[in-house]
Amino acid sequence: MDEAPIRRHPCTMSHSLISPRVRATGAPPIPAARVWAARYDGRAGPAIDLTQAVPGYPPDPAMLEHLAAAAGTRAAAGYGDIAGDDGLRAALAADLNGFYGASVTADQVSITAGCNLAFAMAATVAAAPGEAVMLPTPWYFNHHMALTMHGIETLPLPCRAEDGFVPDPALAEALLTPAVRAIVLVSPNNPTGAIYPPEVIAAFATLCRRRGLWLILDETYRDFLPADRTPPHTLFSDPDWADVLVHLYSFSKSYCIPGHRVGAIAAGGEFRAEMLKVLDTMQICPPRAAQTALTWAIEGLRDWRAGNRTLMAGRADAFRAAAGRLNGWKLDAIGAYFAYLRLPDWAADSPATAERLASECGLASLPGAFFGPGQDRHLRLAFANVDAETIARVPERLNLL
Repeated sequence: MDEAPIRRHPCTMSHSLISPRVRATGAPPIPAARVWAARYDGRAGPAIDLTQAVPGYPPDPAMLEHLAAAAGTRAAAGYGDIAGDDGLRAALAADLNGFYGASVTADQVSITAGCNLAFAMAATVAAAPGEAVMLPTPWYFNHHMALTMHGIETLPLPCRAEDGFVPDPALAEALLTPAVRAIVLVSPNNPTGAIYPPEVIAAFATLCRRRGLWLILDETYRDFLPADRTPPHTLFSDPDWADVLVHLYSFSKSYCIPGHRVGAIAAGGEFRAEMLKVLDTMQICPPRAAQTALTWAIEGLRDWRAGNRTLMAGRADAFRAAAGRLNGWKLDAIGAYFAYLRLPDWAADSPATAERLASECGLASLPGAFFGPGQDRHLRLAFANVDAETIARVPERLNLL
């Protein structure tokens, strides 16, 4: 006689029923930091939240009008093309070509439900479980989380403050293992704000081509580059760029619509052909209404985007000026949305320091430990969401320790 199946109460089920890959993935950092901030009692003044990279200004009113109009249409309620709507893909290709002096076609552009998903899908195409992807450290924590969830090893590429946190192609090549399938670059960088020189990006592309690897280049913050640093590279001018380059872009910061979740991947050839399988499986199609509005906004808000670049540069200047009033802290890097601060010698390591700053001093930031190995003596402050007056109050909070 067959034995009756064993029935377990959900609360007593073994942890083995949870994916070990998900269990090995770190908890989301920003909610963790905000738990610390929730304990703040207001003793030092209004709380200052510098945890998340979000624009501190609203979307353009015309953008909101276009979003509202598009959201009310029958078309926006239905499925769209797997790789995104034709109009937005063509508009972004034209924008890329104008920005980089390139010849990208709409068929080489895929629209995604945010840039985090763009990275996760690109990594899925580039590497298999048990293989590896190289990430410069400090790294963007969601990149590492995505790789861990997919069973892909993260190979750290250490970057030094003395080098402006710019990765070294020679060191990268020395550290490569046979398991590596791709190298990831983020410029302007999250978390440091570092901008990689064109020759460094070109050297990584040459390295990847020589070693048969993909170069995944995340330029989420490219619309906040200083005017004299554009174009940031010439990779798209190579007629064979699609043999090595996978380019990521986000509309969230540039158009101040992070809640609408729209990003993009520029890739061609075999990579894009295989990626269509992943696009269909992971997203089916990106959000429709936002695509319609963005098709207009790429040209319609070009001057608005340029104005926000100037605004953000002003906030960076305000932070540099404020940093001159710090006691023992050192501004190791700054750019785009971020300042990367080295802790004073007398301070505890970054998690304990960040917790105390948030809970006792009313300044919420992210500890460097969230950004990979060797980062325990740093904090990331995302100054984009506060004005210059608020930035001027940051030193007094840091100096309370």
